Amino acid sequence: MSSAEHTIWWHVYPLGFVGADTTGADRTPTTGLPALIPWLDHLLELGANGLALGPVFDSSTHGYDTIDYFRIDPRLGTEDDLVELIEAAHGKGIDVMLDGVFNHVGPDFPALRAAREDPACAEARLFATEPDGQLVTFEGHGGLITLDHGAGEVAQLVTEVMTYWCDRGVDAWRLDAAYSVPVEFWTAVLPLVRERHPQVYVLGEVLHGDYAGFVRDGGLDSVTQYELWQGIWHAIADLNLHELDHALGRHNQFLDTFVPYTFVGNHDVTRIASQITDQRHLAHAVVLLFTLGGTPSVYYGDELGLRAVKEERFGGDDAIRPAFPAHPGQVPGAQAGVLALHQELIGLRRRHPWLHTARTRTVAVSNEAMTLEVTGAGGAALIVALNIGDDQLRIADPPPGQFLAGSSSGIDGEDLVVGPHGWAVTGRR
Repeated sequence: MSSAEHTIWWHVYPLGFVGADTTGADRTPTTGLPALIPWLDHLLELGANGLALGPVFDSSTHGYDTIDYFRIDPRLGTEDDLVELIEAAHGKGIDVMLDGVFNHVGPDFPALRAAREDPACAEARLFATEPDGQLVTFEGHGGLITLDHGAGEVAQLVTEVMTYWCDRGVDAWRLDAAYSVPVEFWTAVLPLVRERHPQVYVLGEVLHGDYAGFVRDGGLDSVTQYELWQGIWHAIADLNLHELDHALGRHNQFLDTFVPYTFVGNHDVTRIASQITDQRHLAHAVVLLFTLGGTPSVYYGDELGLRAVKEERFGGDDAIRPAFPAHPGQVPGAQAGVLALHQELIGLRRRHPWLHTARTRTVAVSNEAMTLEVTGAGGAALIVALNIGDDQLRIADPPPGQFLAGSSSGIDGEDLVVGPHGWAVTGRR
């Protein structure tokens, strides 16, 4: 696997990408996963070098109600199809991440069916129960039954699953709903996986709380930086960059102990282009994603400026998990300018790899303007200026450097000038 320092992920929800029926009504077998192979060049042209896949294991509906961890969902294909995709990715220098849904299983999981038929059977030891003997559900979802993470059989199962797929070329894992699993469970599993695959990258889905403690105590490499995601889109949408300033202070603290997995969109949230209603400010979110410390991820379609809203209803995720055509040039609603912006900023990040662990200092902030100094080891630094207001932003005597990228901005004498709703990055090339 490539060093996390140099990895930028392109995140895909496979069942949506191939147009599978996620209601479970139509489970017609296909060979869908190889449809991603023609998109690997798009991933590289974007500037990414990691393919983060959502659930690929056999499931009843949306991928998170697992039936069999050792079988690829027939709506996506077979094990051979996944291996073909992995080998094609590796042939282009691209790492592959799988989504490990190890907190819960679906109603068609064979051991769960056995436990429901006979609560005294051996398989029943895999599942958590309430004091009255009822099975524990995940966050009240009756179709998602929680595994008993205190049971040795569960630790053994997850260890076998992760090792099995790493043996077939998987480079990294996202641990779904890791926040619901005791950290002690991961300390029982991950060392055994790493005995055979020491370079595997393990990311936990954690929404809030003690990120650093979770990484440290669980032995993970990183967790999802939801606090920064919230700080970025909400501050820009509400024209309150003080909120972002607070999030950046927290982000610096996390970087003292681990490098967070950063994003402005994923399969569970409204697309960034819909979160930020003033499309002139979409660029500001992208600028932050690629100039702040972290391991960045781009959710498929965000780099094309696609819009979609997540709704709290059955099927409410469908809009943010769309089917994609056979080739990148055929995506309805794609905006070439947004793709070019991503490519420009990812290129800037590639020229400054120290940004992976960079810290930020707020030089100046108001509701509608912010100037950040982003620094790394050895004195490396960039100045990032954001202006989401109607007035011109003038930064007198910025630190020595060159104008690297920006919109409605430039150098006026000794000053950096950022026009209304513009942004700028200056520093050494």
